[in-house]
Amino acid sequence: MKKKKVVLIHTSPVSLNDLKDLFHEILPNAEMVNIIDDSLLEEVKNHGGLTPDVIRRMNVYMAVAESMGPDLIFNQCSSVGEAFDLARKEVSCKTLRIDEAMCEKAVQEGSVIGVVATVASTVKPSCNLVYQKAEEIHKKVEVKAYLVNGALDILMKEHNTEKHNQLVKKAIEDAEKECDVVMLAQGSMTAILPCLGKTEKPVLTSPRLAVEKVKEMLEMEN
Repeated sequence: MKKKKVVLIHTSPVSLNDLKDLFHEILPNAEMVNIIDDSLLEEVKNHGGLTPDVIRRMNVYMAVAESMGPDLIFNQCSSVGEAFDLARKEVSCKTLRIDEAMCEKAVQEGSVIGVVATVASTVKPSCNLVYQKAEEIHKKVEVKAYLVNGALDILMKEHNTEKHNQLVKKAIEDAEKECDVVMLAQGSMTAILPCLGKTEKPVLTSPRLAVEKVKEMLEMEN
């Protein structure tokens, strides 16, 4: 069987090792190639959303990724997901956003969906993707956003996992009171899983669901 190649476009190295571990577990024979530009997320955060330069660079990275002959191109960052959506129209191979499978599962499991995010730039694209996935299955949903502003910097810059987890856990508890299902908008938020314990409502994270979706998409070719 031909070895599958997946090119991942990252906006930080924060999820790199976790994704490597998941690929090794779920798709052990896949070749991972990583493109990392940590200026993308900073620019989106500083401007409160996508900029023409972010969209332009994403198009460049998609073209570079496609030139490597991948079976699939994977976007690691929710904050630039909508730039990825624009760029994916120009490539011929399969593509996947890290949060697509999570949003699909969320709209299947509930009608009131909480989106917990640790950076403001993730909120809008994550909520939009939930509505998009709900529309695809002709279901009406309500999305409630819970922003733990600054928690991503606490994790990435201060390297304070405990403080990050305390803040995120409080937001999850708030979301559980109002929602049927809770989504953690960024892959980096899986840091909370070891200390989360049993929850009242389903709490979904994106990395494992995404890599399982990659496996499903690649196996469809066989």
